[in-house]
Amino acid sequence: MSLPTGMSRQIGQWISCVEHYRGSLSEWERFMVRKRIVVGITGASGFQYGVEVLRLLREADIETHLVMSRGAQLTREHETSLSAEDVCALASHIHSPGALGASISSGSFRTDGMIIAPCSMHTLGAIASGVTDNLVTRAADVVLKERRRLVLMTREAPLHLGHLRNMQAVTEYGGIIFPPVPAIYAAPSTSADIIRHSAARALSLLEVDVAEMPRWGETLSAVSAEK
Repeated sequence: MSLPTGMSRQIGQWISCVEHYRGSLSEWERFMVRKRIVVGITGASGFQYGVEVLRLLREADIETHLVMSRGAQLTREHETSLSAEDVCALASHIHSPGALGASISSGSFRTDGMIIAPCSMHTLGAIASGVTDNLVTRAADVVLKERRRLVLMTREAPLHLGHLRNMQAVTEYGGIIFPPVPAIYAAPSTSADIIRHSAARALSLLEVDVAEMPRWGETLSAVSAEK
């Protein structure tokens, strides 16, 4: 019994595809399976949020493209004992903030989104107005125009109307404003617990699952308000 001509052709194409990728599974996995996320770190207080994001993505075996603003380097020196090399070692690829011709500056470079942790009000304002004066804001602009997910861990308080309007604008463009508000219901015992939980929650918006993250009604008991 012979197969229809069209079906035979499809089977032949499938076999050719398998043969083509045989022996190069790692390359196939890289482009078809492994997630790729851009990580921006800017000069707002809370440099450790960016570090924790990188750590969690590394634990999840996700390819990361890191770009740190010049302000982020100043905050790193003030708030942590980490060297620039320590931070860069957590990322798969490193880009200079002035490298506007980098891979992540083009929409043809495939990514699964971007997170900026922390995100300064300067960076927020630039993204809201479409100003791409460095690689952090350019990469964010690319993510928005390509209709990919952009998560901004904005760090400032209190907020004036300009900040709020910028947040509204980015939200209207499709971005997500995620201030790292402590989840007290998770009963954190250290500042590291607070930072890790906020970073994990932000990454969940990029469909990155952190297994040990406390979840209400799952790992944490939900409380009914009914009597």
